Amino acid sequence: MFRLQADSIDTSAETASLADPTAGGLATFEGRVRNHNGGRDVLRLEYEAFEALAASEGEKILNEARRRFDIMHLRCVHRTGVLEIGETAVWVGASAAHRDAAFKACRYVIDEIKHRLPVWKKETYANGSAEWVNCRHHHHQPELSEKVYYERQRVLPDVGESGQQRLKRARVLVVGAGGLGSAALAYLAGAGVGTLGICEPDTLVPHNLHRQTLYRIEDLGQFKVEAAARHLETINPFVTVIQHPEPLDITSAESLLAGYDLVLDCTDNHDARFVLNDAAIRTGIPLIQAAVYQYEGQLLLIHPAQDSPCLRCLWPAPPTDDCGTCVSGGVLGVVPGLLGTLQATEALKLILDLPTPLGDHLLLADLLNGEFRKIRRIANPDCPVCQTKKTRHEVAPENGAMESVLVSGLDDDMLIRYHILDIREESEQQENPLSLPCQTLPMSRWKNPVLPQDRPILLVCSHGLRSRQLALRLRREGFGQVFSLAGGLRELAKVKAVAQ
Repeated sequence: MFRLQADSIDTSAETASLADPTAGGLATFEGRVRNHNGGRDVLRLEYEAFEALAASEGEKILNEARRRFDIMHLRCVHRTGVLEIGETAVWVGASAAHRDAAFKACRYVIDEIKHRLPVWKKETYANGSAEWVNCRHHHHQPELSEKVYYERQRVLPDVGESGQQRLKRARVLVVGAGGLGSAALAYLAGAGVGTLGICEPDTLVPHNLHRQTLYRIEDLGQFKVEAAARHLETINPFVTVIQHPEPLDITSAESLLAGYDLVLDCTDNHDARFVLNDAAIRTGIPLIQAAVYQYEGQLLLIHPAQDSPCLRCLWPAPPTDDCGTCVSGGVLGVVPGLLGTLQATEALKLILDLPTPLGDHLLLADLLNGEFRKIRRIANPDCPVCQTKKTRHEVAPENGAMESVLVSGLDDDMLIRYHILDIREESEQQENPLSLPCQTLPMSRWKNPVLPQDRPILLVCSHGLRSRQLALRLRREGFGQVFSLAGGLRELAKVKAVAQ
């Protein structure tokens, strides 16, 4: 779909290649060499490219456009070498079912190519001088060296060269690139956090812009994770941004966190907060959570290595659907901006090993009254997630009722008392089969199964997250004797040892 060429572009032939009787719209764009720029007369242009990288990145851009705008056919040709006035420097063409999609695809491709391709343009002027222009790889310029970029930060006694290197080595995952994430990502990038991961599946819509300051009007309709990555690179060319466009869920959370040193929860979703809390405890990765509502916000640090109380110590289960969010209750745009900035502050303090008075406290902010309060969090000894000393049946509220769904205490008659169901997928079962008497029934194939009635059912998965979710669902459907094994396979390994 994308190619570089030194010869002139046959635009008629390129347009003809897009012909499709099922297409209702065909749009093309030509970028031509003009005879002036910045008040100076231009004689000719010269394009130089890092061809291997430009070709692969160009193909990636066109694939993004095809997926985003539902395009049937898409082509782009970019010239290299010397071009005279009036010659076509770049051509883009798209055919789609509707003309609007074709127009948008062409616009997207030309904008992304301008910003992302390693292609450099040299202008020769009528006065005999020549100059490379529009070169966006500013990190090659000495005035934007890392030493200069971080100059004001490095003079801090608690940062210096060693602290800046610590920031550069850090890997931070930000889940949610909305109002909280926009502020947090910008400041983490500016501080020099070497690797930033962004998990965000949504596209940008108009009502996001008043509070999500990382984006621009021209980003509307684009995936936030892509637009955010692009803007962060313009803030700091020395950081690496990893995109995670997939949604967060209970089955993917732990694998998503793997490889990161620290996680920021910048979501606006009650269920996601609890999923991240549980995954952080399981993996031992510190988590900084923030939440906002209208003019208020709250902030807490969950640090498994320091045995800090977790989210479930405060609220054992997600609130009901009628509990307010930004969607239902509204929000003043500055509130998530401030809370996201506080999240970034706590993250930088953790990376730099600076004192954090947040510790075991919950920070409450009321911006309408200008009040900030810290409330000490107390670990719940019966917390089903973060406490190591647990009772046999731990309590987890669901829909306002107290239901005992988690099993963690193990003894030698467990295999007799429970009918064990392995709900992992077939690939997981094949990779790590159980040598215990159990029934296998993958969760993806769980449709109106006939459940055994002779004894209580114990659901098992890898880490205990999917099994808990399914146990709660079955309880709501009227199955009263369904339980989840807390800890998953790790706990079953103990059972095996007891059985032997």
